[in-house]
Amino acid sequence: MSRLRCAILDDYFNLALDVADWQKLSDRVDVTVFSHPFASERAAASALADFEIICAMRERTAFPGSLFESLPKLKLLLTSGMRNAAIDLETAKARGIVIGGTQYSRDPTAPLTVGLILELTRGIGRENARMHAGEPWQTFAGVEIEGMTLGIVGLGKLGSKMAGIAKAFGMNVIAWSPNLTPEKCAGTGVGYATKEELFAKADIVTIHVVLSERSRGLVSREDLARMKPTAFLVNTARGPIVDEQALLEALQQRRIAGAGLDVFSVEPLPVEHPFRKLDNLVLTPHLGYATKDGLGIHYSQMVEAIDAFTKGGELPRRLA
Repeated sequence: MSRLRCAILDDYFNLALDVADWQKLSDRVDVTVFSHPFASERAAASALADFEIICAMRERTAFPGSLFESLPKLKLLLTSGMRNAAIDLETAKARGIVIGGTQYSRDPTAPLTVGLILELTRGIGRENARMHAGEPWQTFAGVEIEGMTLGIVGLGKLGSKMAGIAKAFGMNVIAWSPNLTPEKCAGTGVGYATKEELFAKADIVTIHVVLSERSRGLVSREDLARMKPTAFLVNTARGPIVDEQALLEALQQRRIAGAGLDVFSVEPLPVEHPFRKLDNLVLTPHLGYATKDGLGIHYSQMVEAIDAFTKGGELPRRLA
């Protein structure tokens, strides 16, 4: 087999080559790393036209059918995670492109969610910045989360993990999702609520559902209007799950106390986006799964998949 070209996309941290053994492929594969996002689909098509293998980082770079048509040499597309809503799987399958994913050993998103909650309620980062800037002493009186009610939208693996952490902090926990039942909540030790009850009662709402056409816009303007003026919203799932315009207006008008967002409908978040101007909004650049440990697992499994593919074997984790 002639040498193949492999593109690693969206390696913002410049970690990919350090956290996995790509030398294992050096006799068959030439690897090129792209650290920055492409400006457009046309730019992606131009840069990737000569690659047979692409390693994508979740939904950072989209692969619609039109892009696949511009990549005539592409044979193997790997993505971090076992789900990627930005890949047109049907078109890939029709063009004979093999799609594979990687698995998590654990999910670090729940601890990040806790971090956003603590920043919103205790202002740790804000006060740290003031101390380093030479400010004399504290100005922010925080609020205690013990005794608060946490409303979890989505009680799957991650939502259940979040419930356990919240209970350790002494919080009351309620949950809702379209398919959630009172029996499932009881088995997890969480109170069941309707959607209307959750948004009206929760002191903090945190979102842990998968993005799909069904969940797009799941948190609506009406849901945000039900929240208490002292309540906070945290989203570490996907940006389009929340009506961002409605959230922006609620924050600008201070109809809720604040929000913590790790995900956005457009990523990277545009520099001029009005979210960046709000003092009641904590922003992080999609850090949920982005740890050195987790990325090492993803990239190592990509090396494993490429090794199997180039030797004519089955991919360990195929998506299609």
